[in-house]
Amino acid sequence: MSALDVQIVFLVTRDLEATTRFYVDGLGLPLALDQGTCRIIRVAPGAFIGFCRRDATPNPDGVIVTLVTEDVDGWFDRLRTRGIAIEKAPAHHPAYRICHGFLRDPNGYLVEIQRFDDPAWKNPSL
Repeated sequence: MSALDVQIVFLVTRDLEATTRFYVDGLGLPLALDQGTCRIIRVAPGAFIGFCRRDATPNPDGVIVTLVTEDVDGWFDRLRTRGIAIEKAPAHHPAYRICHGFLRDPNGYLVEIQRFDDPAWKNPSL
């Protein structure tokens, strides 16, 4: 069996333009592919998030889009200067040994930006 090459999570949106502006212009993530009614955004090498326009209302309950970085504070500083509303400022969470903060995208999906402080986390990008 061959290895997997790429990971994409697809989510529903009613407003593809606002969603694209949030992730591409707001967060600064590159648009990898525009398929018309679906757009795929590159999060990291081999990791993507896709949004498809549907008439159905997005159900953000229980969905957390987590973006992992060593520079959580720097990300939140950039987001604030771009006028993106912060739902919860970065803070340390001792039980999970992470530093993280939250914002919401135009669909109501919770977006978490986090750093692992647990030495057991082996950075998979290395």
